[in-house]
Formats: sequence, structure tokens, C-alpha cells
Amino acid sequence: MEKTTGLEIINKLEKEQANLYLLQDRLSKSSHIIKSIGSILNRFDQRLSRLEENILPVYKETENLQKAQYNIDCTLQLLDNVIGYYEVSSKVETVIEKGPGEGPVELDRYIDALNKLHNAQKYFEKNIPQSVELINVASFFHKGSDKLNTEFKTILDRYNTPILPVVLLDLINLEESKDSIMHTKQIPPEAKNQLIKIATWLLNHNRDEFLTVYGKTRGNILQRTLTMLRNHQKSVSGGSVHGTTSSPLLKSKFPNRHEAKRQYSTRLQAFERKANRMFLKASQTLEHSTGFTLGSRRASHLDTSYTGEEVDNEQEMENYLICIIALHKLMQLEQHILKDIITPTHRPRVFELIVREAMDALVQDGENIAGRAKKCIQRHDFGTVLVLFPIFKQLRSLKPEFDKTIEQCDLNVKQKFESILNMLQTTGAKALDDFTESLRTDSITQLPPDGTVHELTSNVIMFLEQLLDYTDTIGIILGQDPNYSRQLEKLKYTDQNKAIIGLYIKKVLVQLNHTLISKSEHYSDIALKALFRLNNNNYVLKSLQRSNLLEFYIISEPKCEEYYYNTIQESKKIYFQCWNKLLNYIECEDQFVYGDKLKDKERAALKEKFAGFNKEIEDISKVQRGYSIPDIELRESIKRDNKELIIPKYNSFFNRYGILNFTKNPEKYIRHKPDEVSAIIDRFFDVAA
Repeated sequence: MEKTTGLEIINKLEKEQANLYLLQDRLSKSSHIIKSIGSILNRFDQRLSRLEENILPVYKETENLQKAQYNIDCTLQLLDNVIGYYEVSSKVETVIEKGPGEGPVELDRYIDALNKLHNAQKYFEKNIPQSVELINVASFFHKGSDKLNTEFKTILDRYNTPILPVVLLDLINLEESKDSIMHTKQIPPEAKNQLIKIATWLLNHNRDEFLTVYGKTRGNILQRTLTMLRNHQKSVSGGSVHGTTSSPLLKSKFPNRHEAKRQYSTRLQAFERKANRMFLKASQTLEHSTGFTLGSRRASHLDTSYTGEEVDNEQEMENYLICIIALHKLMQLEQHILKDIITPTHRPRVFELIVREAMDALVQDGENIAGRAKKCIQRHDFGTVLVLFPIFKQLRSLKPEFDKTIEQCDLNVKQKFESILNMLQTTGAKALDDFTESLRTDSITQLPPDGTVHELTSNVIMFLEQLLDYTDTIGIILGQDPNYSRQLEKLKYTDQNKAIIGLYIKKVLVQLNHTLISKSEHYSDIALKALFRLNNNNYVLKSLQRSNLLEFYIISEPKCEEYYYNTIQESKKIYFQCWNKLLNYIECEDQFVYGDKLKDKERAALKEKFAGFNKEIEDISKVQRGYSIPDIELRESIKRDNKELIIPKYNSFFNRYGILNFTKNPEKYIRHKPDEVSAIIDRFFDVAA
């Protein structure tokens, strides 16, 4: 076992020694190779050093040559540019003299020529400011810029056709601004692109004259469009101003088949329908209550100088409203065109130029209308002035959109639209105040001989009923008055506009009542005076109850109905005094007891009683058949009350004394039986009479 182990150790030793010899041999070879490689690298390094020493001067020389070449090229290029500046005048002369021409290609070529002139001008200004070339280049550049300005105006003028009235009215019909803008394309895309190029170039070269040109040109188109609309309105309404046709606000918009081909705006048609309803309602009410009709215009106690001029005023006011709506639509259209051509910085200035004259004209028209409205107020033609309220209402509803349209304009333009509203508001407030004042100062003493409802009363009720359609508008107008503000604080009513209308109705009706009482004093007959007050108070009460006026009146005067009922009862009591003298003849007093054989004194007394009764009943009948109570219910109630007052007493008197032999000619004194007296009373207030 031990022998085997020793042998293995010897073998391993021998093997390791062999490996050691092999490793030493390889190390020797590796060292030899390393020395060879080091020697090669040293020789290579030496050769590279010698190569670098030879190449570096050549490289530096080449670099210098390249720099020289670059400098030469730059110098030649600069020389070419300089030479080009000297030659630019002659090269572009033909183009400048010819002008921009027509079409985008010619315009681009012209603008390129102007750019060359501009560059040359800058070069000479910087380097040779005193040179003749600068004068030539500057002259051509200025001339070319002027022609570009002229071309801008020429393109605008090429599309300066105003919008036809029929087309404009169709535009107003379109509710959405976008649709209306798409509906009208005044400048085609190709021309608009040319304008944009010209505008951009001119602004970049400090030439802004075209902004004024654009503003005035487009403003002129806008003005011409509105003028054509006005002329169209005059031609449409010209034939019916003084004829038999009713007011333009109360008639059909399409009086002939040619006009029927077009339509007005939805808002104006609604306004017209409302006016027609108001007129029909007032006509039916007046005819039912008083027997009057509104088929033809009568001179009013509030308008004694009627000449038909208010028809002109109504038409003018309606046309004015259409013009303002049309102007707003045109302004939106101009803004749409403007935003593509004019940069945002300059748009407010240019837009103001476009709309300035049109706004000034509308303000002037508004002042003229206000002046004419004031004349209507002075002659107490308040019906015509009512047209101010729907216009004011329409303009107030238009104001937010209008303000949005002109929000970038200066304060002056914004104030113009506001001034129109203020003018209408002031005139409307004056009309309302003067209406009440006209009742107080009404000097017409002519009264209806039959004691019927005074035309003043019917006009007042009609006026007040028409105001209800503009509750919010009138609330705004009168709300500026401190007197109404103080009264509102006392009422503490939530809806201020309704409360203001209630206060105004109270003010008007109180003054109307005072005026009617004053007028009634001109009647010499106490019965007629009482019937006059009775008719008018009953008419006012029934009108209040029939319409919505009572709802408003109660706000300011909760006991208004009670007042009218009491006044009516008082008037009835005063009226029944007309029977006092007659009743004195038929009173049956117990002390008058007659026997079978009458004394002469007794026969004379009975004759006097019967004769007096006959005379009184016939006189009263003759007079009161000519009196009028237009309200059927009131008329029948008065007749019934008359019978209840007279017939029982006369029946008793007739039965007691009619059978006595106090005269040889009974038919002379006993003329009327009780049923005949009842028939006589039935003929009171005879409409036919």
C-alpha cells in the first residue's frame, strides 16, 4: 500500500516539473515577441513624426487658400448685391409703371419688385445716403407703395355694391349671426386673399393709409345700404299715409302682391300682430260700451288737431326700428369681413370708421323722431307716442348683442347707442307725464248732450290698456323718477314693474276723475250731471274688471273697486232727485180724506196733483229719452230702480184718487195708468232717440 503511494507522488512530481519547463519556455518566447513589437512601434512612431512634419505645412497652406477662396466668394456675392442695388431701378421700372395688375400672380410679382426696391433703399440709406441712386430707388418705392394703396382701394371698390333691401330684410329674418353671414358674401375669397397680402405688406412697411381707405369705403357701402333700405321703406308706405288705409302699425304688411314676396323679421311681425290685437280689442270694447266705433279716426279730446300726421310718425318709428336692427346685422357682417383683412390691433379703429357715420345718422334720425314725438305730445296725440315703447323694448333687448358687437370700439361709439335709448326713455317718460297733465289742463268744455261716456274716458282706458303690453318697459322708464321710487318703498311689492304701472294707473284715473267731476259741473240738469258721472265711473269700473288693469290698480289702491261702487251709488242717489217734484204730486197723505161729494177746493187740489204728475212725467220722459246709458246692465238697473221708486206710489195714488169724481173731463187729468207709466219709464235712455 505504501509502495503504491510513493510511486504516485514521483509521477506527479515529474509531471509538474515538465509543466514548469514548458511555462518557462513560453515566457521566454513571449518576452522575445514583446521586444519585437516594441521595436516595431518605435519605428512606426518615428515614421509618423516625420510624416506630420512634412504634411502640416501643406495643411496650413490649404486652409489659408480655402479662407482666401471664401473671402473671394463673399466679396463677389456682396459685389453682386451692390451691383444689383444699382440696377434694381432699371429692372423693376416696367413692373412699377405697369402696376399690380389683376390676379394673384401679378400681385406677387409686384410685391417682390417692391421688396427689392425696399432693400436697395435701406442699403443706400445706410451706406451712401447722399447718392442719386437713393433718390431714384426711394422715388420708385414710394410710387409703387402708392399704387399698392390704390390697388387696395380698387379691389374694395370692385365689390362695393350695397346690399339690396329685400336681401337685407331676409338677413334680418335669420336668427343666427353665422347663418346670416354665410348668406351674404360680398368679397370673394380670391379678392380677399389679395387684400390680405396687400394689407400685410403695407403694414410691414409702415404704410397704414389703407386702414382709413378701408374704413371709409366699407362705411360708405354700409351707409348706401341703409339709405336704400330707407328709400325702400318710403316707397312701400308712401301710398297710404293720407288715404283711407289704417296706420302702418295696424295694417297688413303686404298690401300688394309684389310686396308679399318678401317677409319682415319675426320680431317685427310679432309686434305688428300685437298692435292689431290691441286695436281690435279697443275697438270692440269701445263699441260695446259706448256705441262708438274705431272704423275711422275721430278727432280726440286728447288730439284736437288731428291731420293724419301721426300715421307718418308711426311708420317712421317702425322704419327706424328696422334700420337699427339692419345696422346691427350689417355691423356683424362687417366684423366678419374685417377680421380676415385687418390685424387685431387696428380693428377697433377701422371698425369705428365703418360705423361712425351710420351711427351718427341713426342718432340724428332718433333725435328727429323724438322731436316729432314731442310735437305729438304737445298736441296731445298720445296714441302715436305709444309706438315709442315697443321700439324702446326692442332696442333694450338688442342692447346686449349690440354691446358685444361694438365692445372693441371706443367709448364714443358705445355712447351713441346708449344715447338713442336715453332719448327714447326721456321722450317716453315725458309722454306719460304729459298724458296725466293733459287730463288736468284739458280745456274742452264740450260735453256729450246725452250724458254718455265721455270720449276722454274711453281714450284714457284705451291708452292704459295698451300700456299693459309694455309693463317691463314702462317700469324701467318710470322707475327713474324719484317720486315712483319713494312710493315703491311704501308699497313693498315684489314685482316693481307691475307696482309702477299700478301707481301710474292710479295717478291717471285719479286725475281723470277730478277732470270729469269738473266737466260735469257744466251740466245745468242735475239728473244729466249725475248720469254723466254714473256712466263714466261705471265704464271705468267695468273696463278695469274686464281687462288686467284692475290687477295692477289694486297694487297701488287696494280699495279701488269699493271706491267706484260707492261713487256709482252716490251718483244714483243724486240722479233719483230728479223725481222729487213728481213724487210730491203723488204722495198720499193720510189727512187728505175725501168724501163722496168733493168740495171745490178738494177738486182743485186733485186736479193740480194729476195735472202736475202728467206734466212732470211727460217732461221727464221727453228729456230722459234723449239721455244715454250705453251699458245695458246699468241702463236696465236704472229703469228698474225708477219703476220701484215711482210705480208703487203712483199705483197707490191712482187707485185712491183716480176713482173720485173730481172733474167732468177725467181724460184730461187721468192720462196715464200705472202700466202706462211703467212703459214710459221703459222708453227712457232710448238708443234710437
